[in-house]
Amino acid sequence: MNSSSISAFVAKKRPTALEEFQIPKLRLRGVVVIRRSRSRPRSSIDDAFVNEPGVIGIGVQPLPTSVCLIVYDLVINCIMRRSLNIFLAVLLLMAGCRKDDTVRLEPVPKAEGGKMNVILMIGDGMGMPQITAARTVSENGLNMLTCPVTGIQSTHSADEYVTDSGAAGTAIACGEKTNHYTVGVDVDGQPLTSIVESLEEQGLSTGLITTTQIMDATPAAFFAHQNDRFAYEPIAMELIGSGIDYLMGGGRKYLDQRTDGLNLIDSLITRGYQVAGQPGELGSSTGKAAIFIADDAPPAYLGGRGEVLTQAVEQAIQMLRTNPKGFFLMVEGGQIDWACENNDQDYLLAEMLDFDRAVGKALEYAHQDGNTLVIITGDHETGGYTLVGGDEQAHTVNGQFLTYQHTGTMIPVLAGGPGATAFSGVYENTGIYDRMAAFFGLEK
Repeated sequence: MNSSSISAFVAKKRPTALEEFQIPKLRLRGVVVIRRSRSRPRSSIDDAFVNEPGVIGIGVQPLPTSVCLIVYDLVINCIMRRSLNIFLAVLLLMAGCRKDDTVRLEPVPKAEGGKMNVILMIGDGMGMPQITAARTVSENGLNMLTCPVTGIQSTHSADEYVTDSGAAGTAIACGEKTNHYTVGVDVDGQPLTSIVESLEEQGLSTGLITTTQIMDATPAAFFAHQNDRFAYEPIAMELIGSGIDYLMGGGRKYLDQRTDGLNLIDSLITRGYQVAGQPGELGSSTGKAAIFIADDAPPAYLGGRGEVLTQAVEQAIQMLRTNPKGFFLMVEGGQIDWACENNDQDYLLAEMLDFDRAVGKALEYAHQDGNTLVIITGDHETGGYTLVGGDEQAHTVNGQFLTYQHTGTMIPVLAGGPGATAFSGVYENTGIYDRMAAFFGLEK
């Protein structure tokens, strides 16, 4: 590898925030280097990084998250200082860990008995700055950062560069980009089949948990098909017939205080659900469960919500794991988004740490079970949150918000367990669905 090849990657000057870089690939001794080019036509992320499992643009065997952060710092350092020697050392380090440059989206060999599980954990509005802030204030680090695989997803919707949760949730749940403010439908308003619906057809157990209303955009994308993500009463009607085995969130009033006079709580009970107000109120650990922790929006963690998220994750796993075919569980830390929309850092950090405790329970089970894939990501970033100061010894951060809205930044994907290596690389948010579907052997 000669210095002229490397100079294509190393910037001669620090780029401004507005500069645009296209990203053709240069393969050298098994390492995929991304070089800068202004002549290549614009293409999608998937076109530019064709199933490359690398971190920060270099295709390698996935590294632990902590190592990825160190490598990232080294690469940025050498770019800013124009240090060829450091850059070459980083390449050699990563090349030594490499096995294959291609992520093959194939079914993971099934465990004895054919049982396989996925726990998908979505921090709504959670980007890298939110994770970094939570890591700083936590005295014990973050559970999510113990995952051995790191990837990056692009979040834009079919009709907007900056997505909303409905379109982002649909991309993850159904594998197709769609329009703003819709859930479970394509750009023409036609229903899409979610991974929950596909797995239920195959006899697996399913669950949805959120700290927002259970009819809100992210959970709704896994069972509803609506052109208006805020149509909570029609979404609640779809929930009744969804067959999902474990439900927890707010929004009870959209079932029993409806404008059409129907009481859908009775309909749930008729369908064999235990209905409760808290996880601890369930009378049995078998059968179906619907837990409504609030009539509408649940309180914030700082507002007294308590440990219901962690409790629900533990309870859902214990109930769903009895299915010999396996299960799928989606868990949303939904109020991370609300905190960032309010530009409230204390609210944000409390929600992040609450979400990470729930992540810890999922990872603990996955480690014990051996057949469970855990995926942690956000659906988009909210608030344009950035860190301008902090103290790691004092566990404090000084963060600032740019906006009250969502932003279009790319989002990290963390994964652990069987099939986790497929989640490395850079891909569209629909790629999360594709990789989960491949894990279960589903045909898209």
